[in-house]
Amino acid sequence: MTDQPQPAGSPDSPDPAPTPTADELRQALARVRAEVGKAVVGQDGAVTGLIIALLARGHVLLEGVPGVAKTLLVRSLSQALSLDTKRVQFTPDLMPGDVTGSLIYDAKAGEFSFRQGPVFTNILLADEINRTPPKTQSALLEAMEERQVSADGVTRKLPDPFLVAATQNPIEYEGTYTLPEAQLDRFLVKLVLDLPERETEVAVLTRHANGFNPRDLVAAGVTPVLDARMLTFAQNAVTGVQASPDVLAYIVDLARATRQSPSVKLGVSPRGSTALLAASKAWAWLNGYSGVTPDHVQAMVLPVLRHRIQLRPEAELEGVSVDAILRSILTQVRVPI
Repeated sequence: MTDQPQPAGSPDSPDPAPTPTADELRQALARVRAEVGKAVVGQDGAVTGLIIALLARGHVLLEGVPGVAKTLLVRSLSQALSLDTKRVQFTPDLMPGDVTGSLIYDAKAGEFSFRQGPVFTNILLADEINRTPPKTQSALLEAMEERQVSADGVTRKLPDPFLVAATQNPIEYEGTYTLPEAQLDRFLVKLVLDLPERETEVAVLTRHANGFNPRDLVAAGVTPVLDARMLTFAQNAVTGVQASPDVLAYIVDLARATRQSPSVKLGVSPRGSTALLAASKAWAWLNGYSGVTPDHVQAMVLPVLRHRIQLRPEAELEGVSVDAILRSILTQVRVPI
């Protein structure tokens, strides 16, 4: 006699995990920031930016000089979220198959089989992405946009959640390949990690003096406080955040203002407008709002739009910065009441 499936709620059937509330999810994400803070000091803004990208199902470009804990930041976040992570050091000789995977010949089976590349993970740390040629950079395009990899006529889905956190050095350009606009536009946000203040740097050295080992996050006390299931609930909750017609028009006006600036050669595309909306919805939800306000949009303008604008050569020679242009636009565009 075969076993019959047990109805839901019967004594022998496992009870499904309860659906977490929005407040429980926000509290869990706050604990994630606290856990990352056990390993990384003084980068609260970057941690929040990474969380916003995860909630909005986007990708992150981390820019900063060597030694400001870009890699440690991503590893700590993965540990706190209990997500799988892989790191790829981008070099001039890296091939596309080294990232996405390739076909290998199995002598025993007498056939080719696909060997997954490091892109098959939850969080991919693409270290110094501007050190690899455009051919390999573009191998990430399909993975980032379509969340899949195609090889030998077969499409393979990537794990969910999936985030690419790419780093680049803004100072050293010798032997690098500038990311094309099509690639930059795939990143939801660009986070700039500045050198720490004196007090922050003293706190970093104090931790190291007390035995902190950045390669051993478990010993540092970084523990998982959120998993992929709860993150999915949070992502779904963000999609339910509303935006009024006035706020949508405000986002469009900000994007159009970048195209009309005399210092800008290439302004924000419609994809940039949708990215600004997605990040604003995530930020609004994190702050307990059911709808996007102009304040939420303004908070996301710099990280979402700064890498989508190309300056005119004369503006660059005059020392004009993209961030300064965006701040000026925020003061000029009418804010809906």
